[in-house]
Amino acid sequence: MTTNIQQLMKMGQQLQNRIKELQDSLQTEELVASSGGGMVTARVTGKGDLKSVTIDREVIDPEDPEMLEDLVVAAVAEAQKRARDFSEERMRGAAGGLPVNLPGLF
Repeated sequence: MTTNIQQLMKMGQQLQNRIKELQDSLQTEELVASSGGGMVTARVTGKGDLKSVTIDREVIDPEDPEMLEDLVVAAVAEAQKRARDFSEERMRGAAGGLPVNLPGLF
């Protein structure tokens, strides 16, 4: 029985190490989303941290700043959603189907 517990603890440690490595690698991954037919583009890390926003000059209208604000928010929100989905997918893969939010494991 002690061997089973030791094996389980070793597996837990290995899982924790794989997930830590994955979390570290997410910082170097980049995901991109755009809005307004590509007029505004947002780039985020795999963790969802905003890296840059690119705005096409054609969409800049001094008479309608709200439209540009909405396009920026939409592009950033979509890029961050893609980062969350990407991260969750990678975490599930690293965990081998086990739930990655086990209490006490992380």
